[in-house]
Amino acid sequence: MVLSNYLKEDKVLVAVDCIIFGFYQEELKILLAKRDFEPEKDKWSLIGGFLKKKEDLDMAATRVLNHLTGLNNIYMEQVSTFSKVDRDPTERTISVAYFALIDIAHHCKDLLKQNPIKWFDLKDAPQLIFDHNAMVEKALLILRRRAMTKPIGFELLPDKFTMRQLQKLHEAILDTKLDKRNFINKFNSQDILKRLDEKDMSCSKKGAYLFQFDQEKYHKKLEEGFSFKI
Repeated sequence: MVLSNYLKEDKVLVAVDCIIFGFYQEELKILLAKRDFEPEKDKWSLIGGFLKKKEDLDMAATRVLNHLTGLNNIYMEQVSTFSKVDRDPTERTISVAYFALIDIAHHCKDLLKQNPIKWFDLKDAPQLIFDHNAMVEKALLILRRRAMTKPIGFELLPDKFTMRQLQKLHEAILDTKLDKRNFINKFNSQDILKRLDEKDMSCSKKGAYLFQFDQEKYHKKLEEGFSFKI
């Protein structure tokens, strides 16, 4: 009786779609794929795939990201579920969107050559298929909130970075100009950065000191009730 109740119910597909953000040359980027099958063939879309029977949603998103980037331990966060009946014209499909943050400098370039995928400046990204634009908009709102309350921006930067890079990253995420002095003072007051005895000499003759995010200190401060805020 129980089995027959299951059998008579409608079956639907479950997909995961990944909004992959990167940061390069002071611009927030998004990684998109050119669709190679109908419907919407040759149009740009998010990178995604279908949930397998032996996977949970996080496992499926991790698999999709690893397959296309070759990276593991990527910062990833679930965005929302998209379930409009007609969102996919081929089959009734529910999609769970995730956003991920990738340091483009360490992204595998060979995979970009092997797959029809490309980084776009977020502000110049093409129109996407189905409801993927809505997914990106929602992910960006969450990313902006997280950037104000959690140091996730370091996932988008190299291990060593300048204060200018850090400021430009936050300006790109928040889509606003930040006062340099106030920004530096706020980050210095958080006491979660290590200034190195190295300089980036590419920006000027004097150079700019390089910094690293002090994860050990940050997590210790969290245990003591620390609240990150910029």
